[in-house]
Amino acid sequence: MKLLLVLLAILFGIWLWHSGRNASNRSKHPDPKASPPGAPTKQAQEMLACKLCGLHVPQAEALIGPKGAYCCAEHQRRAEV
Repeated sequence: MKLLLVLLAILFGIWLWHSGRNASNRSKHPDPKASPPGAPTKQAQEMLACKLCGLHVPQAEALIGPKGAYCCAEHQRRAEV
């Protein structure tokens, strides 16, 4: 029983040491995908539902026609014929 406790204590110590090293490495080498400090964040966009299929697309990507918003040119063409 004492041997098991000693082994668990050693494994726990190794785990703490390893996680501490990973944390210090992350601070020295920041994630290249992360945005730099002070960079503008992306704003949320309104989602519009396609009048033909009901798929929700961001307002910037939606095709707006006289009868509503569409997810693609094909749906806009079929709905407005």
